[in-house]
Amino acid sequence: MKYADIIVDISLEALDRVFQYIVPETLVSDIQVGSQVLVPFGKGNRVLRGYVIGFSEEPEYEPDKLKEIQSIQKGSMVVESQMIRLADWMSRMYGCTHAQSLKTVLSVRRKVRGGTKKVYCLAVSRAEAESEMKKLAVQPRFASRVALLALLLDDNEGQGISETEMKKKVPSPTAALRTLVKHGWIKVREASDYRIPYSGAKDGKTVHLTLGQQQAVEGICQDGRMVHLLYGVTGSGKTEVYMQLIQRTLASGRQAIVLIPEISLTYQNIARFRQRFGRRVSVMNSRMSDGERYDQYIQAKNGEIDIMIGPRSALFTPFPNLGLLIVDEEQDGAYKSDTTPKYHAVDVAIQRMEMCGGKVVLGSATPSVVTYDRAMRGIYGLHRLEDRVAGGPGMAKTCVIDLREELKQKNYSIFSRRLQKEMEERLERKEQILLFLNRRGYAGFISCRSCGHVIRCPHCDISMTLHKAEQNLLKCHYCGMTLPMPDKCPECGSSYIGAFGMGTQKVAEMLAKRFPQARILRADRDSMRRKNSSIEVFQAFAKGEADILVGTQMIVKGHDFPNVTLVGVLAADLSMFSGDYMAGERTFQLLTQAAGRAGRGEKPGLAVIQTYQPEHYAVTCAAAQDYEAFYRQEILYRRLMHYPPAGHMMAVVVEHMDEMMAREGAILLAGVMADEEIQVLPPADGFRAKEKDYYRKVIYIKSNEINGLIQCRKRAQSLIHSDTLFREMNVQFDINPMNLY
Repeated sequence: MKYADIIVDISLEALDRVFQYIVPETLVSDIQVGSQVLVPFGKGNRVLRGYVIGFSEEPEYEPDKLKEIQSIQKGSMVVESQMIRLADWMSRMYGCTHAQSLKTVLSVRRKVRGGTKKVYCLAVSRAEAESEMKKLAVQPRFASRVALLALLLDDNEGQGISETEMKKKVPSPTAALRTLVKHGWIKVREASDYRIPYSGAKDGKTVHLTLGQQQAVEGICQDGRMVHLLYGVTGSGKTEVYMQLIQRTLASGRQAIVLIPEISLTYQNIARFRQRFGRRVSVMNSRMSDGERYDQYIQAKNGEIDIMIGPRSALFTPFPNLGLLIVDEEQDGAYKSDTTPKYHAVDVAIQRMEMCGGKVVLGSATPSVVTYDRAMRGIYGLHRLEDRVAGGPGMAKTCVIDLREELKQKNYSIFSRRLQKEMEERLERKEQILLFLNRRGYAGFISCRSCGHVIRCPHCDISMTLHKAEQNLLKCHYCGMTLPMPDKCPECGSSYIGAFGMGTQKVAEMLAKRFPQARILRADRDSMRRKNSSIEVFQAFAKGEADILVGTQMIVKGHDFPNVTLVGVLAADLSMFSGDYMAGERTFQLLTQAAGRAGRGEKPGLAVIQTYQPEHYAVTCAAAQDYEAFYRQEILYRRLMHYPPAGHMMAVVVEHMDEMMAREGAILLAGVMADEEIQVLPPADGFRAKEKDYYRKVIYIKSNEINGLIQCRKRAQSLIHSDTLFREMNVQFDINPMNLY
């Protein structure tokens, strides 16, 4: 008899262990490690999903007490054995259940089968096809046959071409197709009709590397270290280094994953990689349909593609022989998951490549302080690209505007006088402009001028944001609740109530009034809810269909718009005083990235940074494009305060609908976690003290070693499982958090 070790999909941590089940004879031939199965569980034998993680021939308990697996779940995907090991590591590192980590690494939730299609390919050798073309070419009536043979000769990958694709390039091909098939020049076969999430790129030409790029490629390949930092200024050609490394990886029979921080970057990246590597490149992200995601998953598993590009979820692509994992813009906060398990993609990427025996390349113009510190200490290899690729005008110039001086000169506009002048000149020259403001919506908050009352979400401790484009609604960006904009203050009845601060929506409105002839696009989460809407906006801007693009941080990350010669950062202070230890790093990175969007073509660029704190080192270093100077200042602060990379941190978030209960739970947890080797800060209200009707108390813990935090968490989890006080509480653990709670 065969027995299966199964992780049951249940959120209770007290039941987060392996359960043994009998494999019935009817399933023995089909079940395998990684299968998703349905099993009876508990006294009531309720049917739950489980994951098979191993088998044994001997029972660990009395056989008559073991239950049988009911069935293999219909339409389920098999979790690869390597992914099971990775999920086990994530469970231990991040303190989640095995079921939660298994769900994370299995990025495709259910099986959605694609169909099949007929494709045509050559039935003869290239030489024979070329000879036949020459014979047919002398008679104009055979033009369609010649065109079809030429089309199939260009199908270098031999995957075949469907009749639908042929009709796009050859007029009325049906009759000519039948003739060529009948005479044995072309054959027809069935092929999987995979749903293609992106198409349209054409073959590109080989690029010659600069000396710096050559040195980086050779250095990464020859250095015995597993993890490498590719530190290059914006426009220095990091992507070309990635492609050279991928080319070598594919030549050795292995595959590569390229992680990018934003779904909106996928379009540009997939286009560049498709130009170089053709149909062996695919993309995966959360906005794709189930069918599209399933197709990419199966193609990767079957070895039909070699390169996967996408955000964090692409990390779990089931390649059979993964050899290279690239994390572009490695410093980006999007690589940190804000749901359980709260993993960081860089850490999981390193762990996966330890299992695979390959290389990890972290690329950035503004590396995270943690990554750069590890490179400086020799833990990671460090490879620099210090100059932009030849042919352009060099780095953009930077101008810092003191908004305090603008107020003294009676300029109350969001646009400084210098920025307005520069925008006028760019519009006259038909050049493009990027305006960056890291706040979406129409206004930051709604306040009464009479009593000072600020309208807040009744479910969250957060001010609501005005969205004029959505029927003048107030919206909570945390729980999604909406309220109509009131005519009078709900607190005192005064009619002097209005909007303060501004978001991207209002900036776009002000631009339209100031420059009525300008074509304006907006890019933020509110304006890009539709599938592929981000691709459409960025494609339109790249084609010159708009003069000004105003948006949040998604517009300054990695995009390459050659005709953009002016970038305006409207309020650099928004990220500078967010209250968490990474505020300075985040500000420097955003300002540097924003400046790097200007002057990437043949025309010189200018970045205008508007701020109330022009003397802050994050601003001065970004204006000078001097990362090393910023790092020297920032690392002193981190070491003084024992923040990463000088140590490790953990946030423990306690949530309850009763504030007193939340406080009591937090105090108990802080007490049980206390240890001489770690520093436990007293429980305090969260940055958002209330969210979705739950009160939040936060405990921050510091430790020299990450294992100290893991042991600390285990003590807390033991108390949570044993004390009935925590039954109605939600407790989260976040190792090295990147945002305030």
